[in-house]
Amino acid sequence: MGVEKELLRAGTGPKPVSGQNVTIHCTGFGKNGDLAKKFWSTKDPGQKPFSFQIGQGKVIKVLSDYAYGPSGFPAWGIQPNSVLVFEIEVLSAE
Repeated sequence: MGVEKELLRAGTGPKPVSGQNVTIHCTGFGKNGDLAKKFWSTKDPGQKPFSFQIGQGKVIKVLSDYAYGPSGFPAWGIQPNSVLVFEIEVLSAE
């Protein structure tokens, strides 16, 4: 149980910290147990970036122990106890 992070491309601004409000693009992978298959993205038609305060527990965690657990999320093709991967692009931090 835990969260793994991998930096795909470093940004040019300061690193966001707990308590800040951030606006991000987010793409979730793990549809039908395949980490290469997208189940949702803020870049999809009709979606938009979203904002939240870091460190307040307002977004789901990544591993199944944290995410949707034994129920999964069938509407998005997330099977029970699935590990999920999120690609996050920070657009702003205040």
